[in-house]
Amino acid sequence: MATSTSPLCPHPQTSEVLSVCSCSRAMIRCKMAMARLVACLALYTSLGHIPSSLGVILRTTDKIVWANEFEPIELTCLIESISTNNPRIEWKKIKNGVPSYVYFQNKISGDLEHRAQLREPANILIFNTTRSDTAEYRCEVAAIDDQRDFDEILISLAVRVKPVVPRCSVPEAVTVGTSTELRCLENEGFPAPQYRWFHNNEELPQDPKNSPRFINSSYSINPDTGGLKFRRVRKEDAGEYYCQAKNDAGHAQCPPQIMEVYDVDILGIFLKSLAAVTLFICVTACLCHSLKRGCFHKKGHNENNYNWPAQNDGVEYGDADEGHFRHKSSFVI
Repeated sequence: MATSTSPLCPHPQTSEVLSVCSCSRAMIRCKMAMARLVACLALYTSLGHIPSSLGVILRTTDKIVWANEFEPIELTCLIESISTNNPRIEWKKIKNGVPSYVYFQNKISGDLEHRAQLREPANILIFNTTRSDTAEYRCEVAAIDDQRDFDEILISLAVRVKPVVPRCSVPEAVTVGTSTELRCLENEGFPAPQYRWFHNNEELPQDPKNSPRFINSSYSINPDTGGLKFRRVRKEDAGEYYCQAKNDAGHAQCPPQIMEVYDVDILGIFLKSLAAVTLFICVTACLCHSLKRGCFHKKGHNENNYNWPAQNDGVEYGDADEGHFRHKSSFVI
């Protein structure tokens, strides 16, 4: 009978004994493998990584979603794995840090009531988005029959708003060589629009030095604020101007306005002339008023201003140089 040795059977053994030793060695290996598997599962559980067959797992196609105002948009909440047949699904809208339900107890509620619906498996479709829908939305799924019975996913929704007609300010008249500024402002668009200026239906380039047509111009455009500044106005700058505000949702423009350029300051001359005429009228009126009150009347040098006393006492006075007087018949001593 053949004999041999092995690590489990160090002493010489028969073939039957060797067979028993091989089985024992295989069982030890299985136990070690099971121990490793249990350790891996414990590690996954402690880290929150549970195999798909043991818990609910959610995902989304886009965590940051953009939509145009008054257009439909769908927020995706995909359930990759779940064992529970009827999980509890909820959607919350979080704006300025305050959560509110938009899908609760199997119906649309809150800000989305009558404007949205739930689509399988847990997506939410908004029929017509508005600027007030810009917020964060959280999809929550609870599955009581799963080892991991809850999962959630956060989605950010931003609604683009088309600009309205901007307010434009264009000076009616400027003088050659002076500086001036044209302004354009729009407050409704989201994201904030960029501004462009047009002169006689031709778009002004951001940098005039890059265009042979405007290389001698002294203007500068701020696309963020809508300002169009001229350091030195030229005669060629006269014409029709309008501004356009544009973002990803659309654009709007103000009505054209005409700016005239003069060689001389006509407005300044007119104002100075008006001031001179007004001053002349005031001085003339003052003189007339003074003359009427006799402020400027002078008496002649030969006029005698002395008033003689009345001579009704019966005495007839002579001249001062005669040195005497005469008595009338009625004089009584």
